[in-house]
Amino acid sequence: MSGIIKRLLILDNDGDLLEIMEEVFVYEGYEVKALQGTDDIFNDIAAYKPHVIMLDYILDGVNGGEICHQVKNSPLTCYLPVIIVSAYPKVINSLGYYGCDKFIPKPFDIYDLINQVNQLIIPDNKHV
Repeated sequence: MSGIIKRLLILDNDGDLLEIMEEVFVYEGYEVKALQGTDDIFNDIAAYKPHVIMLDYILDGVNGGEICHQVKNSPLTCYLPVIIVSAYPKVINSLGYYGCDKFIPKPFDIYDLINQVNQLIIPDNKHV
């Protein structure tokens, strides 16, 4: 995948974890937009054009599962791979996966996380 721009949009309200994930993925060759919150995920997607979206399940206001559901049910963004990460895997198992492409429980192995994201990158991914 060298030479291909890989864009990752991460939404997590834990600023320290967000900073670590941003540094790791930048080191891995990704362009990263890291957000602690959003008023409109669709504006963020349209402006950034990510290849993959990673959402924490527990966010301020709406949860990451609901954001995933909105992304997956919009004809403009339904093709985008979405990963949900959470320290509460039992909660998400009881509520369903909201149509996410991957679920990764916290704490996670950073190399496994990188591998999971890499598996979802599609070189010819269309953009909004």
